[in-house]
Amino acid sequence: MKHTIAVLVENQYGAFNRVATMFSGKGFNIHSISIGETEVPEVSRMTIVTEGEDKIIEQVVKQLNRLIDTIKVIDLTGQTRVERELALITVFYQKGTRAEITNICEIFRGNIVDINNKTLTLEITGPPDKIDAVVNVLEPYGIKEMARSGTVALKRGEQLKHDKKETVV
Repeated sequence: MKHTIAVLVENQYGAFNRVATMFSGKGFNIHSISIGETEVPEVSRMTIVTEGEDKIIEQVVKQLNRLIDTIKVIDLTGQTRVERELALITVFYQKGTRAEITNICEIFRGNIVDINNKTLTLEITGPPDKIDAVVNVLEPYGIKEMARSGTVALKRGEQLKHDKKETVV
């Protein structure tokens, strides 16, 4: 089962490396990882998507909590959350397919961010399954190159009302 784990860490040199080393040391593959500063500049938020049995992931969460720079670990897997990912996808086009690809981009509420005489680069944001869907639709046209940001996730706002104690300062 896929798990989405949020890790709040001190924004310090080596924090990412300690988390990544812990995962690799346990033989876990990280499907995606996104890291960035939070509303508090001294704190970074890592959103990690991995796969494993619930009991093993529970142990991973406990070990993440023990790391030096860790402030808080939240397994978002069973919680109502908002997830988003960004993908930049460069697709080959021909004279007859440019309008079709443009239409696909509009259907997925994306933007064309670059164009030349052979390729279009699309920017698509949304849940990971939406990104997977657009990739599947674009594959027949020929994807030249693709970059995905990895998942970022937060609990839904309604849940935050009850979690005011969790605010990091």
